[in-house]
Amino acid sequence: MGNVTVFVLLGLSANQNIEVLCFVIFLVCYMAIWMGNVLVIISITFTQLINQPMYFFLNYLSLSDLCYTSTVTPKLLTDLLAERKIISYNNCMVQLFVLHFLGAIEIFILTAMAYDRYVAICRPLHYTIIMSKQRCNEILAVCCTGGFLHSASQSLLITFLSFCDNNEIDHYFCDVYPLLKLACTETHRIGLFVIVDSGLIALVTFVILMISYCLILHTIRVYPAESRSKALSTCSSHITIMVLFFVPVLFIYIRQNTTFPEDKVFALFYTIIAPMFNPLIYTLRNADMKNAIKKIWYHQISL
Repeated sequence: MGNVTVFVLLGLSANQNIEVLCFVIFLVCYMAIWMGNVLVIISITFTQLINQPMYFFLNYLSLSDLCYTSTVTPKLLTDLLAERKIISYNNCMVQLFVLHFLGAIEIFILTAMAYDRYVAICRPLHYTIIMSKQRCNEILAVCCTGGFLHSASQSLLITFLSFCDNNEIDHYFCDVYPLLKLACTETHRIGLFVIVDSGLIALVTFVILMISYCLILHTIRVYPAESRSKALSTCSSHITIMVLFFVPVLFIYIRQNTTFPEDKVFALFYTIIAPMFNPLIYTLRNADMKNAIKKIWYHQISL
């Protein structure tokens, strides 16, 4: 820890007018994130969709999105209107742990959703056996365990670092590389570990996901037009979410211990933009979700 008890976040911009504009934009985005993801959770939880593996995982993806963005966005909104953006050392470490914990869970849930689509399309006769309720709960438990191990290992290494006089983080939240940049101890090995623990895992997961969807697309070539159209719609939604989330993550974590000004812009994609678009993409292009929302809405009107 060294002499540092608080960190100063430099935020998105030094221009106050830009920060006020960002506050308005991100406040609207945060409200949209809550409305969209809560709607998805309610529509799945209180209908029969919760019994289907794909929507079971989508439900927890929306929940993790809500928790993930709420770890960053409220603090960001407060700081955009503040003259001095401060976060304590302890709160910084908590934010770092929770962010990577929830981020890793999201990556693993996206992988589980891809596996579910692969089994449903490529092995339809065995689908109900392979993706049983017990198996889905086991997969979810593995996602949470993997997220904890990933986050705990990185956060533990960061707590061993010493921070001397410089306490200005060139970011709007606490993340690994900006913190490594401030450390007054040797960080090369930790930087390599971050590449493996974050960047390489994200890259391998992304490649596996793309291969699985290529196999799915290859399989549905022989499907009837209606079935092929439904499968393509579902898979294209998943691929869109993957690109929104994985490309910025890979840009930031797959390189050596360096930071760029563009990192803050790319981080917005997986902290705010992806959680906002997830419910839109999954509801507007999904007939089952639209029907579930209508049922919930009509039920409320009848009451």
